[in-house]
Amino acid sequence: MNASELDWDDPTDLNNATRGLVGRLDPCIIRDATGRVVWDNERWSFLEQDCPDTANPSLWRQARLNAVDGLFEVVPGVYQIRGFDISNMTLVEGDSGVVVIDPLISEECAAAGLALYRSHRGERPVSAVVYTHSHLDHFGGVGGVVDRADVTAGRVPVIAPEGFMEHAVGENVIAGPAMLVRAGYMYGRPLSADPTGMIGFGLGQATSDGRVGLIAPTALITRTGEELVVDGVRMLFQLTPGTEAPSEMNFLLPDHRVLLVAENANHTLHNVLTLRGAEVRDAQAWAGYLTETVQLFADRADVLIGSHHWPTWGRAELTALLSDQRDAYAYLHDQTVRLMNRGLTATEIAEELQEFPADLGSAWHARGYYGTLSHNSKAVYQRYMGWYDGNPAHLWQLPPAEAGRRYLDFMGGAEAVVSKARESFDTGDLRWVAEVLNHVLFAEPDHTEARELQAATFERLAHGAESGIWRNFYLCGARELRQPPEARRATVDGSPDLTMIPALSTLQIFQAWAVRLDGPAAAAHRLLLRWEFTDTAETWTLLLANGVLTPMHGDAPGGGQPDVVIRLTRAEFDRVLCGTATFAAAVTAGGISVEGDRQVLPTLLGLLEEPAGTFPIALP
Repeated sequence: MNASELDWDDPTDLNNATRGLVGRLDPCIIRDATGRVVWDNERWSFLEQDCPDTANPSLWRQARLNAVDGLFEVVPGVYQIRGFDISNMTLVEGDSGVVVIDPLISEECAAAGLALYRSHRGERPVSAVVYTHSHLDHFGGVGGVVDRADVTAGRVPVIAPEGFMEHAVGENVIAGPAMLVRAGYMYGRPLSADPTGMIGFGLGQATSDGRVGLIAPTALITRTGEELVVDGVRMLFQLTPGTEAPSEMNFLLPDHRVLLVAENANHTLHNVLTLRGAEVRDAQAWAGYLTETVQLFADRADVLIGSHHWPTWGRAELTALLSDQRDAYAYLHDQTVRLMNRGLTATEIAEELQEFPADLGSAWHARGYYGTLSHNSKAVYQRYMGWYDGNPAHLWQLPPAEAGRRYLDFMGGAEAVVSKARESFDTGDLRWVAEVLNHVLFAEPDHTEARELQAATFERLAHGAESGIWRNFYLCGARELRQPPEARRATVDGSPDLTMIPALSTLQIFQAWAVRLDGPAAAAHRLLLRWEFTDTAETWTLLLANGVLTPMHGDAPGGGQPDVVIRLTRAEFDRVLCGTATFAAAVTAGGISVEGDRQVLPTLLGLLEEPAGTFPIALP
């Protein structure tokens, strides 16, 4: 359905987004201990004006709703902090304290939200923490609401779905550096917040920038139908693994008749594959779990809440939203597979599936503010068929820079291509302009006119995009093209968050080393290292052979003698990895003991390549 055919006069979402306001943090600006701003919700005040021609009106409407902030009462005893981060923090009052659900990304934001709650509801202690799923914006701020010592002592349980720790700390470890660079584009981090720049990305307005931590769960939910009572709060759980997150759960608060669906149903179409990169999610399973949610809980709830966006009140209304969201993921899965089996490729399928049909097409919550039918259908195709579309011409293609030079030669040179591209730009054929100028820029990245015309093309595409993340990618690409080379390649921290290192298993750390190994250079070495962690009683063997680093739990197969034995505590290992000590200094200080060839460890470490802090995306 064309956006002009949507019901722009429907006040339901605005009424629900503002309903139950208890109080605000005024101004809604949150700082860390040094005074640095980690969250500024006031910067979205420009959204109160009418939508300009530099933004899609539908995305502008969504951003205005997402920017509403404060403490809200959902029903008596259930409250939400919204507009303090990309995600929501939910608080459920118990007999003596309050259960905190999904404590945002940053400790400062979670602490500010809890303080706002307490200023209106009294100094209730936190009696439990619940993580609905394994993404950072639902656990990173836990240190702002609970003391680790209280969790360790068993005074405050931390509840999460089965598999939480494995996925929370591991999802971004292997490909984390590349994901981090692309996430900057996806979330528009380099962009200013204004009508020509960042206006949000559908799921939320921005990500906070404070201190991140992780406290391991003390209780795992392992089956659908499991019930827990914590501080008098009853929770009835549904596991939904492999949906929006590999470890995720919904749950009903039966005494409050409130259903929390984590991130499985939202006021936007979500991503089957995020543009920052991730494993492809299972749209078919996602739809199936939402069917189960309706069957299990819809008749037992009067309000639907999520880890993002605003609540939905009314049993019929929440059932309709859950059913529509289910149909959205089922439709994009089933129709992609139908067209795939007709012989269409991913790109052709994306062109075929332009809009949802019938009533689904008019549902505001199924619009593509975050995920889109276009890139989600490509993700479904990828899940089944992989990168190759079956055309032999695409089996062994030239890399972009090589292809670009040949395209320019065939098309009469860069000047001729840019001239023709400008004519297409003037007629509004922007997708074609972006494609042909990409060949110019990968052949001649410093071609000034091509860079500027491509940047203008990206801006025009951005201003029409209903998807917030498409808008951000286009605008970040335009920004990159207009920067001098030294600015485009300025480094940022491309490593996984160091605060997560203690939460990684030893295997995950060694696997991260393996994907950093310079294989061709390492092929000249054969090394065997034995690691003995004295505080955890773990023994690991690392074998370097054939340019491959293989971690093995326990002794080397066949009783091979290690070249070196390294004894240390896991805590000391973490300190070295976090940069508060070096291996050499720790050995000198006696924190690490080395027996055997002392050159083996430096040799191995010297073969590990530092990930690129950043890299060009719109240029070679």
